[in-house]
Amino acid sequence: MAARTLFIEGPAGVGKTTYALRHIRDLLAQGTGPETMLVLVPQRALGRPYQAAFTAPDWPGGAQIDVVTLGGLARRGLETFWPLVAKQAGFAHPEWEPIFLTIETAQYYMARFVNTAIRTGVFDSLNLEPAHIMRQTLDNLSKAAVNSFPLDEVADRLIAAWGDRHSSRPPVYRASLDVAQEFRDYCLETSFLDFSFQIELYIKFLLNEPLYRVYFTQRYRHLIGDNLEENFPVVGDFIRWAWDDLDSALLLYDTDAGYRVFLGADPGGMYELKELCADTQVWRDPVNTSPVMVALTGDLAVLLDPGREKPVQPDVNPLEGLVYESFRFYPEMIDWVVDSIAGLVDSGVPPREIVVLAPFLGDALRFGLSTRLNERGIETVSHRPSRALRDEPAARAILTLMALAHPEWSYRPPVDDVTHALQETIDGLDPVRAWLLTQIVYRPSRDDLGSFDIIKSDIQQRITFQVGERYHRLREWLLEYGSGAERFPPDHFLSRLFGDVLAQPGYSFHTNLDAGRVVAELVESGRKFRQTISMYHDVEDWSAVLYEYFSLAHQGMLAALYVASWRDEEKDAVFLAPAYTFLMRNRRVDYQFWLDAGSDYWWERLEQPLTHPYVLTRSYPPDQNWTDDLEFAARRDALCRLVTGLVRRCNRTIYISISNLGISGYEQRGPLLRAFQQLVQRYPAPGGLRS
Repeated sequence: MAARTLFIEGPAGVGKTTYALRHIRDLLAQGTGPETMLVLVPQRALGRPYQAAFTAPDWPGGAQIDVVTLGGLARRGLETFWPLVAKQAGFAHPEWEPIFLTIETAQYYMARFVNTAIRTGVFDSLNLEPAHIMRQTLDNLSKAAVNSFPLDEVADRLIAAWGDRHSSRPPVYRASLDVAQEFRDYCLETSFLDFSFQIELYIKFLLNEPLYRVYFTQRYRHLIGDNLEENFPVVGDFIRWAWDDLDSALLLYDTDAGYRVFLGADPGGMYELKELCADTQVWRDPVNTSPVMVALTGDLAVLLDPGREKPVQPDVNPLEGLVYESFRFYPEMIDWVVDSIAGLVDSGVPPREIVVLAPFLGDALRFGLSTRLNERGIETVSHRPSRALRDEPAARAILTLMALAHPEWSYRPPVDDVTHALQETIDGLDPVRAWLLTQIVYRPSRDDLGSFDIIKSDIQQRITFQVGERYHRLREWLLEYGSGAERFPPDHFLSRLFGDVLAQPGYSFHTNLDAGRVVAELVESGRKFRQTISMYHDVEDWSAVLYEYFSLAHQGMLAALYVASWRDEEKDAVFLAPAYTFLMRNRRVDYQFWLDAGSDYWWERLEQPLTHPYVLTRSYPPDQNWTDDLEFAARRDALCRLVTGLVRRCNRTIYISISNLGISGYEQRGPLLRAFQQLVQRYPAPGGLRS
């Protein structure tokens, strides 16, 4: 049993991570080797406070301390001890080295089985695109792995949860799990390992290998587990497996969090690790948090979930931390947000101390906010980690140019896509002139773009000769590549298109840092795709491989997590993001803007007919129906956790914006709005509050 073990629980902002860093410093001061310490986090982004501290000038010198996720440990272990696992797990060629799939390459190989099943008509009862079927099937594989469920249990749980309400669902669940099994059998044939298979092999086989236990216990003697509430059930299994051989353990639990439930996190199950520890502490007092925000947190928690006990809180008016405005129309709300942010920046507030949050951040909303703030001289950055590659405007433009460069594919992009690509990439080309240019130079029946020289002179003048020259250079590059015999792998093509044309002066990507980030992620995605394909296939025709990559991205391939996207927060820029994305960055800011607080989207979860984040957990009874009451309770709890988490991460003021008519024109009266209305009625309005 670990000699020194401590479990600390408390809400965000009480200093748990700060204490963990001090604990690590104390171990180093006592002569403990840094290589014997393991910091275990649920997501790489949540390990950044540790990595930042370890690279700071005042950090004690020496080897770096490992900051990893369970997925990282699994991959390292399987790479090193593959011969011990491969034969036991039933791989057809245990002598082959494993090939680790990204979420993108996993979707590529899963697609063939999904598309085959779709052609049989088994998914006809679902109004889902193939990409959604693919992603939810992969999600079921992940849910099975992180809970140590067999695949049959996943289907049984889903069927039991819906009872007799959806008689059409059981065959669909079975079909999805059949596809998952076909994919898993293919992985056994090819030594492919997606995330779910890595976790399954690590927990089921490698942790039972005596040689791996000797290796692990000799390497790691001290465990720091942070943000336990965001981790998977199998992480609890792993900690129990390692426990008796540790010299010390520090476990940290955020009592108000649990935001990754939809990804398989099990806050309740992870809390049971408290019983392992010799000492436990409950921390309640936030560090450097204003009394107003403490009071606001407590009041909102009780208003959103009346069953909660109201905590002891300061005798202050929580409305002093709010600025509250209501508008009839959505554009008026956006005007107010932009004006308010500009006012803060003009008064000396650094842009990075401002975040704009919404339940979902659509293209129109992000574009409108970023464009208008940029016009005020305020830089913005955004991050939407669950977005498909094609949904990023810059990526969509490049995919269209990729299709135009490959006439042998016999795929002709729609006119609207070509218009968007030209407007997105050519600097100085507005949407109206982009549409006009496209109408003249592009015909889906032709293999290439027409020349600017064939356009009538008066139309050329309207488009401008400067834009025409830039269009000419882009067209020449596409024609030269398209007529050549050589074809490049995806990452090579993307790098050349970006470097030769799009990053040059006269093109929008030359100064658009956000577009540059998207291209960098596309290049990395293409590189991993090429490496995976070339490890298993002798590639003779890169055009075919590039077309496979294009097709998958065009269908809605979900992008992998790229670390560069999470580093954007270091810029002095206003951060635009979905609310949950901001929470998983675990950073504090002075000012938050909550958009469209009347929307039901603040508490609704995405409809996923092939999977279920609550039913597919260990804590949920396997034979229990999922009722409307359970759905309501889950939504209420999730909204309460979301709101309290956001308030705890604000230092000064939260700006609440309300649009009586949403972006689609319907009246909005969501539960978050009702909570704010009750709050405003309870307290006298301070001087700064407007409604």
